[in-house]
Amino acid sequence: MDPLTQGLLGAALPQSVADRRSLGLATVLGFLSGMAPDLDVLIRSSSDPLLFLEYHRQFTHSLFFIPIGGTLCAGLFWLLWGRRRGKMPFKTAWWYCTLGYGTHALLDACTTYGTQLWWPLSNARVAWNTVSVIDPIYTLPLLLLVVSTLRLRQPRLAWLALVWALAYPGLGWVQRERAAAMGWELAASRGHEPLQLEAKPSFANLLVWKIVYETDQRYYVDAVRAGRRLRVYPGESVEKLDIERDFPWLDHQSQQARDVERFRWFSNGYIAQDPANPARLIDIRYSMLPNEIDALWGIELSTAAKHHEHAAYVVQREGSRERGRALLKMIFD
Repeated sequence: MDPLTQGLLGAALPQSVADRRSLGLATVLGFLSGMAPDLDVLIRSSSDPLLFLEYHRQFTHSLFFIPIGGTLCAGLFWLLWGRRRGKMPFKTAWWYCTLGYGTHALLDACTTYGTQLWWPLSNARVAWNTVSVIDPIYTLPLLLLVVSTLRLRQPRLAWLALVWALAYPGLGWVQRERAAAMGWELAASRGHEPLQLEAKPSFANLLVWKIVYETDQRYYVDAVRAGRRLRVYPGESVEKLDIERDFPWLDHQSQQARDVERFRWFSNGYIAQDPANPARLIDIRYSMLPNEIDALWGIELSTAAKHHEHAAYVVQREGSRERGRALLKMIFD
């Protein structure tokens, strides 16, 4: 989820338990702590382009790390502000920071990206697929209620923000189930029995959903508009990755081969050879248009790479404006 939304939800929870005199402190500490777990994006390496994929939404997003993250945030803010002013007991800072920090991972798990909630017990990436990673319809009411809570000194408005924070993903769950049911019907109409099928919200809305399902040989991608009536936008398909067939030259002991497996784990297995670039592997879960294979990111292999050299991480943004307009047409039917 985007940093602003994370900060707003992080502020709303401590606001809901603060008294009127402490609302400003609760808002600031909760907002900053709500964004803090995403500092893991700084874990990068110039020699290993995939390192950030392993650590983003990993230990800083674990449920077990919440009290540690809250303590680190509280310690920093208390040293910077509270100790000098003498008006912020460490216990108060810890409480507000831990509440704010604790909202982050659960909100991220509502998206499709995947969050390691149970690290270090498990490195499984939890993705409930109920909210897009950016959704103004979700964020703007949170912004209004958090600001109103602070300006009007009314903590009960923060409770409304929390109700909204839970209700909107709840609506997303209903929409996801409707879209998935249509996906199963679509697969059956083609004579397919999917090994697995998932519905994922498209960018910034809960109306149009990306349906991805897997058969023995291929991945199929379609879009479903889950309005009052369900409407299907037929999409594309691509063969599942077969290393022996698609990259027969790849040394299985090389760093590039290990990077393929790292990318497979990150993508929950949804990887294929890019139809437009045979040297590239793509994560088919993400595209600007939900019924297209045209992925937003992937990795690129090279026959010229040395045994120890990493695969390149690539991001694709070509034609995003045109696809954005096409998505708007789907949303507004």
